[in-house]
Amino acid sequence: MEKLSLVHLVRQPLVKSASPPLLLLLHGVGSNEYDLFGLAPYLDKRFLIISVRAPYTLGSDSFAWFEINFTPQGIIIQPEQAEASRNKLIAFLNEAVTTYGANPRQVYLMGFSQGAIISASVALTRPELVAGLVMMSGRILPQIEPLMAAPEKLKGLPVLVVHGTADTVLPIEHGRASRKTLSALPVDLLYREYPMGHEVSQESLDDVTSWLSARLDAGGYET
Repeated sequence: MEKLSLVHLVRQPLVKSASPPLLLLLHGVGSNEYDLFGLAPYLDKRFLIISVRAPYTLGSDSFAWFEINFTPQGIIIQPEQAEASRNKLIAFLNEAVTTYGANPRQVYLMGFSQGAIISASVALTRPELVAGLVMMSGRILPQIEPLMAAPEKLKGLPVLVVHGTADTVLPIEHGRASRKTLSALPVDLLYREYPMGHEVSQESLDDVTSWLSARLDAGGYET
C-alpha cells in the first residue's frame, strides 16, 4: 500500500491489465477501510479495488466522512466536513489513478451509507472523473445540489441505487428521494429496493456485482 493522502487497502486486479479499471470502496460512519474490503472477493476480478478510510476519527478504528448529531429535529450534519471530504476524495482519486496506474476513464465509486453520500457528492459534481456510481443505503445531500455539474456533463453517467425497505438508519424515503433527484437528471439510473435493513444483503450484492461487471463489459463510461 502506497502512502497517499488517505489511508487505504488495495486489492490488485486478478486479471492483469496495463491500465486496470479502478473501484473505490467508501465505508459508512463509524466504520473503517476493512469493512467494505470484505466484499472484494465477490467483485469483478478485473478491478483494481481500493477501500478508503474516511478522514475524521470518531474513536478506535472508527471514522467518518463527516460528523453527525442525532437531535429531536432529525440528523444534523457538519456540512463543512462533508465538503472537505468531497474535495479530499477528489484529490485521492487522482492520486490513486496516477500511483497505481489505473485507467482514468474507468473509475467507479461504490459507497455504503455515509460512503454512498460522499460518493454521490463527488460523482454528481465532478462526473468527468467517474465512470459509474453505486449508492448503497445512502442519500444525496441537499448541500451539493447547487454544486452539481451541468446536465450535459452528467448525460449518460451510470448510477445504481440500492436501498432496504426496512432500513431504520436511513429509511427508504431517502432512497426514493435519491431516485427522484436522479430521475430529473440525464444520468443512466437503475434503482432497486430490497427487503433488508441498513445492510448489504446477498441479493443486493449480487445486483451490484452484476451491474459493475456489465459496465466493464460495455467498455466503461466515456465523457
